[in-house]
Amino acid sequence: MSKQGNIYIGTSGWSYPSGEGAWKGYFYPSAKINELEYYSRFFNTVEINSSFYSPPNPGYVYNWTKRVPDGFLFTVKLWQKFTHPKMFTESTGTDAVISRDDVDVFKRSIEPLLQSGKLGAILAQFPPGFKNDERGKQTLNAVINTFGEYRLAIELRHRSWSDDKNTEHLLVDKNVTWVNIDELKFESSISSDIPATSDMAYFRFHGRNRENWWTGNSETRYKYLYSDSEIDELTNKVSATASSTKLLFVFFNNHWQGYAPRNAVSMLKKLHLPFSEIPFQDKLLDNI
Repeated sequence: MSKQGNIYIGTSGWSYPSGEGAWKGYFYPSAKINELEYYSRFFNTVEINSSFYSPPNPGYVYNWTKRVPDGFLFTVKLWQKFTHPKMFTESTGTDAVISRDDVDVFKRSIEPLLQSGKLGAILAQFPPGFKNDERGKQTLNAVINTFGEYRLAIELRHRSWSDDKNTEHLLVDKNVTWVNIDELKFESSISSDIPATSDMAYFRFHGRNRENWWTGNSETRYKYLYSDSEIDELTNKVSATASSTKLLFVFFNNHWQGYAPRNAVSMLKKLHLPFSEIPFQDKLLDNI
């Protein structure tokens, strides 16, 4: 696989249909379209975020595979029941007790991606308060052992993981990718220098919205457009990794009003990768 051919750049999710941060008229045209089909004209990958809330219907997933061209890859965010038990309980009123059926349901949901050759990786994102203690280690090992048959990327956000060299050793031993993230930094934040732990690299860029990070909602927290100099900084980090990996994913999660696709195209340009201009750039510029 060539250096160019192994780099996949896109956004965290493609469907933002409502609220102030909606993409209609910013990234998507006002006319009725199939959004995934339209999205795939500009990007060769997307991160499925809806799977965090519940495993998607395999029939829907099968239809998604038919809407995108050959060579397009999906990554899938792991169900919150496995990674965010407290959040799962608060949102469902049900205890997050993991069963074999839960594992089977999630695996069945992504089977169409596997069968079509369009499954890029599974993303297991843990909350900021997920610490490197005995319970944390048990949970991390359980996720790795349960989903290690797939390409697996682990997003850890608490510094106790990067402070412990055993984290790197575990992930290297299991050929599991340690996700590189960009977001606001706090005393408890994980190190900015995450080592390569597998032959795949995975970057997630959440934005640096200091004003709304803790007080904003699920939309306004991500109201952050990376500047040109910041894209240079992130691009350098990605570029330094590309030559030593077989597969590299980059996802922008600053999804407010189409900021994510705009920044993703900027990175494609800086990496001298094929890109198509987004037709709604002028409207995006009017709303920065």
